[in-house]
Amino acid sequence: MLISIEGLKVSINHTPILHDVHLSLDKGEICGLLGPNGAGKSTTISAVLGLRAAEAGRIEMFDQQFPDAVSEIEVRQKTGVLPEQGGFYDWMDAIRYLAFFASLYGREIHRKEIQDRLQRVGLDPSNERPIHTFSRGMKQRLGLARALLANPKLVILDEPTNGLDPRGRRDIHDIFLGLAAEGVGILLCTHLLDDVERLCSRVGIIVDGRTVAEGPVDELLRNSGKTNRFRLRLTSPPSASQQSGMGLDASIISHDGEWWIVSIDPGASPDSVWRELFFRGWKITDIQQESGGIEDMYLSLTDRSPT
Repeated sequence: MLISIEGLKVSINHTPILHDVHLSLDKGEICGLLGPNGAGKSTTISAVLGLRAAEAGRIEMFDQQFPDAVSEIEVRQKTGVLPEQGGFYDWMDAIRYLAFFASLYGREIHRKEIQDRLQRVGLDPSNERPIHTFSRGMKQRLGLARALLANPKLVILDEPTNGLDPRGRRDIHDIFLGLAAEGVGILLCTHLLDDVERLCSRVGIIVDGRTVAEGPVDELLRNSGKTNRFRLRLTSPPSASQQSGMGLDASIISHDGEWWIVSIDPGASPDSVWRELFFRGWKITDIQQESGGIEDMYLSLTDRSPT
């Protein structure tokens, strides 16, 4: 395991912040760390990086007890971090900036390698403009390039798609999926549940300093009983044979004209269902999610309204 946390307790200035947090992340996994503002997500990340001391509980990093068997320096050498507030030396250009950070890792990095990193995150490697002229989205990409400088085994990302347009978000998503395919573990702290739906194989949800759900997404959805509901627009109604015996972990709820409401069981893959429906001859032109999935589970677990 890259990260294994059990019963973590942390206080700041004698005020308890984390009361009982558990979380795990293995190689090649993308784990979404979720929770309302003030839930304790940032404190959890600080404890993982050795910036906050644990009062109780157990932390293992890279299969070793932390900080007893593996030092904070070793953890940081193997970990890339993109904080929500990146912090940039605005007078530098991107190449000088990354070269400077590489030196902090004790690495002498060639210009060509830096240019390759910039290109990978979607920045022009020939751009020599100072960073203060960069847009918010460009700075996010530069921060990601910085997080990947040391070829980390673990990457921790705090709101990494802030400031990106839809095309930019998709590009960054593809980078994350590529890293996971290479065996890199990614801890993704975000409020964008669309990002979690697309990227994460597991999640940890923290409320008031306590983990209220943690594990593989499909398992959590199955246990929560939260079904996914979708609106499908069809060019023509499916025949009786196309509707009968759907199986597929899916069922038809209702229809109104060209729109059909379909429910997909917890943990089932919507993509697999759409593929099977296409094979059965359903003429689908549009798919819209109505409710369910990670969003419904998250909202039900984090509801702080009075009872």
